[in-house]
Amino acid sequence: MVNDRGLGPGVWGLGLALALLVPSTATAQDDVVGIPVGQTPPAVTIEDLDGNAVELARWVGKKPVIVEFWAAWCRICAELLPRMETAHKKYGDRVEFLVIAVAVNESQSTVRRHLTRHPMPFTFLWDAGGSAVRAFQAPATSYVAVLDAKGKVVYTGVGADQDIEAALQKVTTAEDGGGRRR
Repeated sequence: MVNDRGLGPGVWGLGLALALLVPSTATAQDDVVGIPVGQTPPAVTIEDLDGNAVELARWVGKKPVIVEFWAAWCRICAELLPRMETAHKKYGDRVEFLVIAVAVNESQSTVRRHLTRHPMPFTFLWDAGGSAVRAFQAPATSYVAVLDAKGKVVYTGVGADQDIEAALQKVTTAEDGGGRRR
């Protein structure tokens, strides 16, 4: 199949692979990484790891969401993992943690095998066609976007040294009325 620019899936996949492999020096929204703060990402349908269609709207706009674009082979994603796990322990009851596995040099079965060996407490999804990558303008793996309960982006960043805790504190404090617990 050829798209409207005359490019087949192989060319698109190569472009995505190169974009995701290029290291980025940006680490937080100050450098405007990916989808701009204040925007709502377009609705997309991707898959779970069993190949079933899943709409991101199932989570977005319901409660705060953190989305990480990830790959089993991504060294920076592995370095970011302790921060994500710590944040999940603290905010997992108030924030949905979604990890979107990109379809670059891996398959759904590769991701499932990785998770069997290295379990993680997040919801894993599969972006075979790159629709979530495009919707979030994800520049690389380890890219993180935090959305508030209304579905608006409040933080984006890329790299291992992101302050996930601060981003989630901001979105959960706003949700519970300025810091008061419900």
